[in-house]
Amino acid sequence: MSVHPAAIIEDGALVHETVSVGPWSIIEAGAEIGEGCRIESCVRIFAPTRLGAFNRVCHGATLGAEAQDLSFDPARARPLVIGDHNHFKEGVNISCGIKSAEGTRIGSHNYWMAYTHVGHDCVVGDHNIFANTAGLAGHVEVQDHCFISGAVAVHQFCRIGSYAMVGGLTGVAQDVPPFALADGHRARLVGLNVVGLRRGGFTQEARNRIKAVYRLVFRSGLRQAEALLQAATEHPGPETDQLVQFIQSSRRGLISFAARPAAGTRGTE
Repeated sequence: MSVHPAAIIEDGALVHETVSVGPWSIIEAGAEIGEGCRIESCVRIFAPTRLGAFNRVCHGATLGAEAQDLSFDPARARPLVIGDHNHFKEGVNISCGIKSAEGTRIGSHNYWMAYTHVGHDCVVGDHNIFANTAGLAGHVEVQDHCFISGAVAVHQFCRIGSYAMVGGLTGVAQDVPPFALADGHRARLVGLNVVGLRRGGFTQEARNRIKAVYRLVFRSGLRQAEALLQAATEHPGPETDQLVQFIQSSRRGLISFAARPAAGTRGTE
């Protein structure tokens, strides 16, 4: 283990022998740091945070910090559990759990740019990218392979579906379905995340299936239940199943396409 003399590792912290810890970093008793992790300078890792293997935590990050909730009581704190191969850039702040037994959960292979924030009891999957100052309120779920752009603010209890992309400065107040491209002062659907789908290895057939389901659900004028049933019947496949399950399980409702202007009208300047 490589530990700078100015670092503090409290008795009771479980730190793998291959971990490196930079100057003025603090690892509290009860925290667990897995194999090959790199903890840089001025990092604070609170108990009972658990890091998997080969994570990098950059200058000034705080992991497992006190939940930003006025009802917070240290006796009710739940763990922050982090997987493998995550990269936390400067000033990242992730809260511990408080209201769910599982606490706050982060998967593997995520990239967190500077000053991103994750609130208490969030669940984040794998292979996601969070740009600078993006923030998740409490209880948010982000699935896999998402791109959350800079200064995005996600309301508590919202969900971001797999392979979705949210444009910068967007406020997300309802669920963003899988494969979607969302943007706007208040998030609206503006299309499909075509680039992300191509990079993710989705075939042309799969992309066409996703497009057809979106047209049925959001553009056909059918009632949602009718549109989902028709989608499952006419466009069967794993992508359809994923979309149908996501939509049916939504509690906050879904973002939608912005209303089209009436024919012959123009926007005001």
